[in-house]
Amino acid sequence: MTFDEMRERIATGQGFIAALDQSGGSTPKALRGYGVEDNEWEGDEQMFGLIHEMRQRIIEAPCFGNGKVIGAILFEKTMEGESGGKSVPARLKERGIVPFLKVDKGLEDEREGAQLMKPNANLEAMCARAKELGVFGTKMRSVIKSANPVGIKECVRQQFAEGARILSCGLMPMLEPEYDITAADRAEGEKIMLEAIEEGLDALPEGQQIMLKLSIPKEAGLYAGLTKHPKVLRVVALSGGYSTEEACSELAKNPGMIASFSRGLLQDLRKTQSDNDFDGTLSGAIDQIHAASVA
Repeated sequence: MTFDEMRERIATGQGFIAALDQSGGSTPKALRGYGVEDNEWEGDEQMFGLIHEMRQRIIEAPCFGNGKVIGAILFEKTMEGESGGKSVPARLKERGIVPFLKVDKGLEDEREGAQLMKPNANLEAMCARAKELGVFGTKMRSVIKSANPVGIKECVRQQFAEGARILSCGLMPMLEPEYDITAADRAEGEKIMLEAIEEGLDALPEGQQIMLKLSIPKEAGLYAGLTKHPKVLRVVALSGGYSTEEACSELAKNPGMIASFSRGLLQDLRKTQSDNDFDGTLSGAIDQIHAASVA
């Protein structure tokens, strides 16, 4: 797929984006969920080797290329790895799946009710390498924990500023100001965040587009305007700690948003499953998430 073909696939594809981008901090938890205990590996090299084996198994599963998964977000080490004898981005595109790269370097400590992204001096170099490997876009996450207008606006401002750097590199930025779904004031805070996002879109130069990855809103349909905004290629939803069933139920209330789930996609996969059982379990999750994304 060319860049324009990937853009069209993401803009109009009837499917969802798989999140396969657990980084160093979240990998042990992901491995435990897969049935690999902490005492089964030693050091980062073994840990990343095991998580890459899991991701290869997902990418090569027959159901993963059935057209319902239109994109996949990768951790940097996964992007640099291979699957099916090819680079992971090339193999994904061969299967009709648009590759994205997680580019943030983790979160700062909370202040003003938000955790901003750590500085990323290496962002342009990461983008250049991603583009070299045929990646379409990027994803970067910050977290909002309370309805503090100062923290929310700073979080969104940083997302758009980093997005401008990514656009200058010729890639599509997926901005992810996640709103903590356990926050008591989420309904109020999400409206403040929406206003900040709309201001960021107004300031975006004509002809440029970004993507948004947002928590499924407390108020169904809150982001309907964003899904139709000319400067937004697509709005995707994170599962945010919901189970697959909960996330799909909530997502189906928000037409125009599609899923970009990690836990919601992987929660029932186990290393000990036979290849047929693994594919069957993954296929069930894909079908469920796909149905919610096209509802």
